[in-house]
Amino acid sequence: MTETRQATQPTTSDREIVVSRLIDARQELVFEAFTEVEHLSRWWGPKGFTTTTRSFEFREGGVWDFVMHGPDGTDYPEWITWIELVPPKRITLLHGTSRDDPKAFESTLDFTSHGAATRIVMRSVFPTPQLRDQAVLEYHAIEGGEQTLGNLAAYVVEAAQKEDR
Repeated sequence: MTETRQATQPTTSDREIVVSRLIDARQELVFEAFTEVEHLSRWWGPKGFTTTTRSFEFREGGVWDFVMHGPDGTDYPEWITWIELVPPKRITLLHGTSRDDPKAFESTLDFTSHGAATRIVMRSVFPTPQLRDQAVLEYHAIEGGEQTLGNLAAYVVEAAQKEDR
């Protein structure tokens, strides 16, 4: 009797959020919108939010330390460490409220060229299903992610139009 065992791969589906958008701009321009704080401060965050940057260094191991200001006046301290940068195809980052945040989650952003447009897929994996659910229910992470990518799309489409002039 022969027994066949399937190797089981750990799944993250109960800990992840995936948001994507097709943006009417070339891949390099969409990626570039992440590379400088002057770009990020114009589009980062859900609708009505603004950011104040305390420090920014876009390199592997570099940090973006900033505060998101909600439309209701609430301030949210944020900390992003850039883990992997593969221009213009992928960004992997660790996102929390501080350097040692035990609730920090990892996000991978993949940029794929579709002719003159770019598909961006943002996949965030949380340490536990409970933290993922908290992000969805309390912080509206899915809607916030969709709005953030919408802001990115509007920003880079405007930049692309200026380039074409």
